[in-house]
Amino acid sequence: MSSRKKLWTALAAGAAAATAAAVYKLAQRRTRGHAAAAPARTPSAKQLERQHFLQDLRQLFKIILPRLWSKEGYLLAIHSTALVARTFLSIYVSYLDGLIVRQIVERNGRQFTIEVLKWFALAVPATFVNSLIRYMESKLYIAFRSKLVKHCYDKYLQNQTFYRVGNLDGRISNVDQNLTEDVAQFCRGVAHLYSQVSKPLLDLSLMMSTLLWHNVRQSESGTLAFTPLLFGGGIVAATGAILKLCSPAFGQLAAEQANREGHLRFVHSRLIQHAEEVAFYNGGPVEAAVVTTAYNSLVQQTNLIFRKRFGYVMLEQFLMKYLWSGVGMVMVAIPALAGKGARVRSVSDRAEAYTLSRNLLVNAADAVERIMTSYKEVAELQGYAGRVADMLRVFDDVSQAKYQRTRDSPCLEYHGVVRNEGSSIVMSNMPIITPANDTLVRSLSLELHPGMHVLISGGNGTGKSSFFRILADLWPAHAGSLIKPPPQHLFYIPQRPYLPLGCLRDQIIYPDTAVHMQEKGISDDDLFHTVLKHAHLQHVVTREGGFDAFGDWKDILSGGEKQRVGMARLFYHKPKYALLDECTSAVSIDVEDQMYQHAKELGISLLTITHRPTLWKHHTHLLQFDGEGGCSFQPFDASTRMSLKEEMDQLESSLAGVPKMQQRLETLKQMLGDSEGDEELDGSDGEL
Repeated sequence: MSSRKKLWTALAAGAAAATAAAVYKLAQRRTRGHAAAAPARTPSAKQLERQHFLQDLRQLFKIILPRLWSKEGYLLAIHSTALVARTFLSIYVSYLDGLIVRQIVERNGRQFTIEVLKWFALAVPATFVNSLIRYMESKLYIAFRSKLVKHCYDKYLQNQTFYRVGNLDGRISNVDQNLTEDVAQFCRGVAHLYSQVSKPLLDLSLMMSTLLWHNVRQSESGTLAFTPLLFGGGIVAATGAILKLCSPAFGQLAAEQANREGHLRFVHSRLIQHAEEVAFYNGGPVEAAVVTTAYNSLVQQTNLIFRKRFGYVMLEQFLMKYLWSGVGMVMVAIPALAGKGARVRSVSDRAEAYTLSRNLLVNAADAVERIMTSYKEVAELQGYAGRVADMLRVFDDVSQAKYQRTRDSPCLEYHGVVRNEGSSIVMSNMPIITPANDTLVRSLSLELHPGMHVLISGGNGTGKSSFFRILADLWPAHAGSLIKPPPQHLFYIPQRPYLPLGCLRDQIIYPDTAVHMQEKGISDDDLFHTVLKHAHLQHVVTREGGFDAFGDWKDILSGGEKQRVGMARLFYHKPKYALLDECTSAVSIDVEDQMYQHAKELGISLLTITHRPTLWKHHTHLLQFDGEGGCSFQPFDASTRMSLKEEMDQLESSLAGVPKMQQRLETLKQMLGDSEGDEELDGSDGEL
């Protein structure tokens, strides 16, 4: 080996050894610093995080890519083919660059023209492949998101999970953020990372193989051909180790940023939901402070990410842009300066070899840079994957009645037994306990059979509506047993009925659709002449232009019309039991009486919460909550009605003169207040 070859080999080996030693010392110092400053950040903890991330990815990939022979698999195959084609096109472009430079050095105009024409001819498939890569990445993102969104919606909208997540479980604060933004960011990150990682790996392997073959052609010895690659590989490995040691926890930072984004969205949606109440109280300044605090918290987290990223990007740019550029020049120079092969004797040969090597190295360096910069994207993907996977785990838990107050609290245990069978409601020794663990009723036992109509009474917060929530399976059974008909035989009508998006027909038959209505053999004429007739809503169909009319029904319909829509749904579905919670408080007494009578004629058993004595005659039993944890269930016969009527009349007669007495009392207070104020002033003057 000549002295010049030995010199270049020694320089490469020495530089690689020095870099490795520096990285080793930095790693030791970093490890000692972490052990002293933050003992919680142990390697085992990092390994546990990595295992959780891989488990989350495995779970989510089973959803977005269930099998290779699927639509998503075909899109992935087309995308992969385009990536491979782009790599081979890049190699051929590097060869064309070398040939063009060669013809320029040799002043061969004819051959130069031919090579340039080849270049322009290659531009057509190259631009097509580049566009295809971006297009397929977008298609993969949409396909992955559609799969994951459908899976999430299926879990979220079944078994009343959408209610239980927000009211019975406390692990997810902003489920809308998880279902929209987090799912979208995760799927976008997966689709982008596939091309961001797979293509650079393919580029790197093919570029390095081509460069090695090219160096062998230039060099007389294999050692000199491998020396530049070993030198470059050592520098790349050292760069990767340094960046890994200095990298912030981008995954945790991104997850926290997404959490604060969700909180800001929640604050805005809450203000929109309660806009009228806030306006009545003139609470704009208070809400402004709440919104501003949420936004400032988000800005603080975003600025923290920017500060962390600033130093990391500066180090990354120094290593990958400037250090690698210098190393690349050395790698290209070693074969050219030390080689004496027959194929590199002329200036044109050297120019072609230099251009080819330089282009291959630039492409390889770009591939390595994309692989290393993808570490940040992988870390951010870890945060989104964790949030989406946690959301799905919570959905599975609450669908199985497993609830937790917080993520670290133990799972709540419920020992009640609920069976959906038969046509009667039998409740035995069952307490009514709120999700906040407040006991409203210590023990409730009753039997309701078809044909029994129950009037439910009691003060506010005594358990009337909570009794309905237990019957509807919204709240879990803490103890005792409950036997009731299946959920489709119990129909709940609140004081303010929910009006979905859709036409007028959708408001009447909710939660059925037009398809369900046709399957039941019910036509629009049946709705108009039977259901709406008894609900006194026929004029609404005429006024709005038919059942297919669309509009914002919460603003179009009056309060009484909304409540009559709720009763129309009851007449349409004809359940065995109706849970009526002040559902006709805005309806006139005569219309209310007719609707209750028609419901009984349809064979519907009524369970009614009301404060109107005019509805007493429609009920056969009385369920009364005393507000102190007790309750009573008894027949609502004539004697019971008479005793309640007498008590009500006595109270009304006793309170008949109260307004006048209160007015006289206020007058006396004002008079005495003025007199006492004058006496106090006189006393003060005397003391002075």
